[in-house]
Amino acid sequence: MSETANTVGSTTYQRIKRDIIFGALKPGAKLKLDALKAVYKTSLSTLRETLNRLASEGFVEAPAQRGFLVKPVSVTDLKEITHLRVLLECHALELSLENGDTDWEGNLVSAHHKLHLMEQKMLDGDTSKKEIWKRYDWEFHLAMIQACNSENLLALHSILYDKYLRYQMIVLTNRGEAAVQEHRDMFEAAIARDAEKAKSLLTQHIENGLEHTLAAMDRGELVA
Repeated sequence: MSETANTVGSTTYQRIKRDIIFGALKPGAKLKLDALKAVYKTSLSTLRETLNRLASEGFVEAPAQRGFLVKPVSVTDLKEITHLRVLLECHALELSLENGDTDWEGNLVSAHHKLHLMEQKMLDGDTSKKEIWKRYDWEFHLAMIQACNSENLLALHSILYDKYLRYQMIVLTNRGEAAVQEHRDMFEAAIARDAEKAKSLLTQHIENGLEHTLAAMDRGELVA
């Protein structure tokens, strides 16, 4: 495959995945190739390849002889994703705190600073930059575990994080000051290399997000 084709395929993959995560493509929606071709300006072969890749990662379903659809959401699925994220991210965090050097610390400080500034804007009522906020959230969590020195672990964690994020983005889940404080506490524990405290705080942070999301789903607060 040519470099151009690889680039087009990667761009299409990132765009469709982004639209699934942030709700532009709704859970359970049929993914009709002709309609997608018009929207994403790419070939049918690239679309099939992209949707098969997303199906292998669990963002798309491909029932036999029924085409493609966005993976539906469910409480059971969310709870399983949360459990797996806790297991993987806590393990990666422990390894990272053992291995992290000065560069790791500097990157973590920077990531937390960026996230904290964005969180403050949101607390002040500016919710216009939701995607940037979640990107900074991702960069902070990645910075904490970056020094685990396992490409496989980081790759698996990335997919789980995106699945968890999709649930947050389809309901109203900004937890305000509570989440800001949790990030601050995790940051301080990580910098102090207190692995047990950092893992406990991380577990609580993820599970609090789960409970908040479940409550929003129960109230029917789906983003239109």
